Amino acid sequence: MISDRLERLVEEMVDRSVRFDDAVREFEKRFIMRVLTQCEGSLTKTACALGMHRNTLTRKMCEVQDQTAGRIARRGETAGHPAHFAFLARP
Repeated sequence: MISDRLERLVEEMVDRSVRFDDAVREFEKRFIMRVLTQCEGSLTKTACALGMHRNTLTRKMCEVQDQTAGRIARRGETAGHPAHFAFLARP
């Protein structure tokens, strides 16, 4: 059952001292990425499938991209991806 799997995942994340905001960001990123892939890259279809406005989806994608770019910059790496595809790249 999904609730059991989720409970195990949460337990593992807490045991590993994963910060709440990091967990939420990673969940949102992966969830959106999966739906975006199923919708063949269409932001409009993805937003509809997620039950949110297209502008909200775009904002969330930009937020994740900015946070990812900040982590990459702190590590001294370069992102090197166009905006839409940077969201899809896993750090």
